Amino acid sequence: MSLGQISRAGGERVLRGERNWWFLGPGGIARLRERHIAEDGTVRPEALRRLDESGLMTARADNSYSLTVLTSTDCNLGCGYCFQNTSQDTGGGSRPPRIAHARLTSDTITSILAFTDRQMAASGLDDLRILLFGGEPLLNPRGCIELLARAADHGLTSARMVSNLTLLSPQLAAQLAELRLKHIQVTFDGDRAEHDRIRVRRSTGGTFDTIVRNIVRATEVTDIRWTLRVNVSHHNHHGIDAMIDRLADAVDTARCSIYFAQVGDIGIGYDNQLTHTDELIARFVRWQRAALDRGFAVNRPGPKALCATCGPGDGSRGGVVNADGTLASCWETAGKPGWEVGTVDAGYLPAEQTRDRWIGCGDSYRQTDGADVLAAFRDGVDSALLDYLDATGRL
Repeated sequence: MSLGQISRAGGERVLRGERNWWFLGPGGIARLRERHIAEDGTVRPEALRRLDESGLMTARADNSYSLTVLTSTDCNLGCGYCFQNTSQDTGGGSRPPRIAHARLTSDTITSILAFTDRQMAASGLDDLRILLFGGEPLLNPRGCIELLARAADHGLTSARMVSNLTLLSPQLAAQLAELRLKHIQVTFDGDRAEHDRIRVRRSTGGTFDTIVRNIVRATEVTDIRWTLRVNVSHHNHHGIDAMIDRLADAVDTARCSIYFAQVGDIGIGYDNQLTHTDELIARFVRWQRAALDRGFAVNRPGPKALCATCGPGDGSRGGVVNADGTLASCWETAGKPGWEVGTVDAGYLPAEQTRDRWIGCGDSYRQTDGADVLAAFRDGVDSALLDYLDATGRL
C-alpha cells in the first residue's frame, strides 16, 4: 500500500520530520524510520502490518450522537468575514446584514429532542453530545439552559459551546456548567488593537478585554475548559506573538488550548489575502511553540478525520438544527435559504433532493491557494509541531 493509498483508505497521514517520519492514524501516532519507507515513496509492507497490528490504523469506537443547535441566529458582533453575513455593511460600519432571525423556543426544543431520540435509536447510539451554536448562542441564554436541562433525560453526556463570550457572566457560566457544559470555544483576531478593529460590536466598540475578563471570571467559578481559536489574516498576523504573551499573562493556561486558523470562513465581500507560503509555515510553527512554552495546550496533529456531524453524509451520527427546527448538513449552511436538508418534525428529505446541499466542514471556504498547496502547508506545520513535542518530551 502506498502513502496515497493509506490516505484514501482511512485518512491516515505520513509526514516527514527532521529526524524521522511520522505516521498519523485514527488509532494514534507512530514514528517511522527511513528503513520503513521504500525508494518509490511507499510504506513497506512489514511496517504497514505492524501499524495495523498495533491498532494505529483502526478508529476507536464512538457511541455518541453529535447534535449542533443554533439557539439564536442573531449576533451582537459585526465581523466582516462571518460566513453568516449576506453582504458587507454598505455604510462601512459594523452592522452587516445576516441570515434570517430565528430564536429557539420550548416547542422547538421538544421537536429537536424527539428527532434526536429517533436518530439515536436508528443508529444504535446511546450517548448525546450537544454543541450550542449561533449566531451568538448567549443571545438566548434561556434556550441554552432549557435545551441542556431537558437533554439530560435523552442521554446527554457533555456539551460544548462556540461563543464570542461577550455576554457570559459568572452566574450564567455556573448554570451552564451544572448542566454538563464542559468546553467553550472563543475566537481572537490577533492582539488587542487588531482584534478590536476586526471583532467589533454591532453597536461599535472592541471586545478583547471583555472576552479575557469573562474567561477569567468564569474560570474562577467553574471547571469549564477553553479553546482559544486565533484567526490569522493579513490584517492581524503581525500582532499574534504579542497576543500569545498577553493572553498567557491573563488566563489560566492550564485550562486553555489554543490553535491558529487562517481565516477561511470568508463572508460575502471579504477576502483574506494571506497565502500559504513557507514564511507563513514558519510563523505558525513559532506561534505554536510559544504557546506551548507559556503553558497552553496545542492539539496534536491527527489523520484526515471526518466530522461526526456532517462527515457520514446522511445524519446518522449527528445533526445540525437551526433555531427554527430546520435541518442543515453542516453548521456552515444552517439558516441559509436553499440549503435545508429537512426539518426535525419531518426528518431528512430524500437523498436525491439533498445531494447537492450536503457539504462537509470547510467545503464552502474560498481559498486563494489550491488543495495541494493547502495540504503541503498543513503537513509542514504539523510535522514541525510533532518534532517539537517529541524533542521537549510532550508527545
